[in-house]
Amino acid sequence: MKRFGLVVSLVLGLAVYFGRRSLFTWGLRLPRPRHRIQVERGLKIPMADGIHLYTDHYHPITDGKCPTILIRTPYGRNTYTGLFGWLTEFCARRFAEQGYEVLVQDTRGRFDSEGEFVPFFPEREDAQATFNWLGKQVWFDGQVGMWGSSYLGIVQWMAADHPFVKALVPGITASNLNDIIFPDGAMDISLGLRWISLLRIQQEQRRSLLQAGIFLAVERDVRTAFQHLPIIESYRALRGGPVDYYHRMMDDALHAPDFADRLHCVDHGQVKASVHLIGGWYDFFLRGLLDDFTALKAAGQMPYLTIGPWIHFSHLFLMPTMIQPGVEWFDAQLKGKHERLRAAPVRLYVMGANEWRDYPDFPPPSQPQIYYPGGENSLQAQPENAPPDHYCYDPAHPTPIVGGSQFSLGAGARNNRRLERRSDVLSFTSLCLEQPLEIIGSVSLELYIQSSSEYTDFYARLCDVDPKGRSTNICDGLLRIEPGKGETQPDGSLRITINLWATAYRFLAGHRIRLLVSSSAHPRWGRHTNTAHPLTDSIVRQAEQTIYHDLDHPSALILPTMDLL
Repeated sequence: MKRFGLVVSLVLGLAVYFGRRSLFTWGLRLPRPRHRIQVERGLKIPMADGIHLYTDHYHPITDGKCPTILIRTPYGRNTYTGLFGWLTEFCARRFAEQGYEVLVQDTRGRFDSEGEFVPFFPEREDAQATFNWLGKQVWFDGQVGMWGSSYLGIVQWMAADHPFVKALVPGITASNLNDIIFPDGAMDISLGLRWISLLRIQQEQRRSLLQAGIFLAVERDVRTAFQHLPIIESYRALRGGPVDYYHRMMDDALHAPDFADRLHCVDHGQVKASVHLIGGWYDFFLRGLLDDFTALKAAGQMPYLTIGPWIHFSHLFLMPTMIQPGVEWFDAQLKGKHERLRAAPVRLYVMGANEWRDYPDFPPPSQPQIYYPGGENSLQAQPENAPPDHYCYDPAHPTPIVGGSQFSLGAGARNNRRLERRSDVLSFTSLCLEQPLEIIGSVSLELYIQSSSEYTDFYARLCDVDPKGRSTNICDGLLRIEPGKGETQPDGSLRITINLWATAYRFLAGHRIRLLVSSSAHPRWGRHTNTAHPLTDSIVRQAEQTIYHDLDHPSALILPTMDLL
């Protein structure tokens, strides 16, 4: 009996092994593999300055020429560089099986590639040199698609106007990096410090497939640095020590007048490639990705847009699931199989309803529905006279970010009850909803405020409170206050508008809407010191904050409401 069981196990194991390609395509909803593939590893592609970038070529065995997919990555190009590389190689193989020449390249200074790693700035020239090499290959058919998420999407934007490039699939990324590094003028040190720590530790653990404990190691590395002042030098407190390229970037951010322009160098009007943007509602790239969608439309394109309920680190798990929309997009744009495209260009996951919806455009038509903060922590359909609320914001003990769009495994939808108990957080809650309420689009808050400091921040967050009292964050945003910012009222208060970013969410009947107001969401938005130079000042000052909500100061939460009939 034991022998029979061993035989059955062996047969099943062999069946799984030899049928793995079909299992992969079935699980990823891909067409059956069309080709067997050959892999040529370690190609050395010359750059303009004489260094070489190491590249792997996945070649489908076929008599004809095939379009090329170029994947450029700083996270490792193949299995031998660790978990990220294993995922990238897995995806490359799936594309090659569908009839695409696939090149996967380590970016400059990463893993086997020569030169010094400097984020962003060399990518355009290095992509150009790669295209020059590609144009000389006998198997090249003249068409390139680019694919990948996060930094793998940034390098797509840097090459987007090249004549070879016909199709792009940038995931959870954006073309304007200045607004990503400095959202609303507040440095995102959650992103900056975790990212450079991740790159260093990944390189150190490059031969470990699982790269065990990499994210725990990152959190240990950044814990002290998050508390360091001045914020612009917080990277000096990393356990691994200062990083040269980051130091130079921060120096340029302070002293180079063209720094912001150099981080936003994509002219969407020059992009001729067809673009399918893929984003996440809890990703810090979301606003920039939607700006790219709008800019492409203004340039006469009709990009496709897909947004799911994802955080940034979902791309670790999204990479395989991005293969299917990638194959569909490349089949349509590079092989002329336009029947593979879905009918509607916009597909959104509506959280709360937990379902996908298709639309002809973004945002879909909606009606503004207004809720007014009131007395006794209420959120009402009509404004009322109520005394103002006060709190003290102390940068020495900044209000933390909980979940949300930070660069962290802890991002996303989280219970905010502990955060709401802080004395520096105001909470306004509606009555239970009698009917479901669905919102799709950008949420905003018009707020009447006063502060003891003319330099400070105001932050707001939208939450859903379920019948058990769990308060789940949906979207949030921040506004940095300085002289001249906001509309000064006759009594000296300021009227400001905070952009809480975009979402797609259904509040169910019996749930309540909650608005949180504070002055920090550290380290997602680096804490304000309540001084004139929050990035470079080492001193901090407390600020007494006042929120008005009366008939003369009708602070208002504005929701883009959908018709459910």
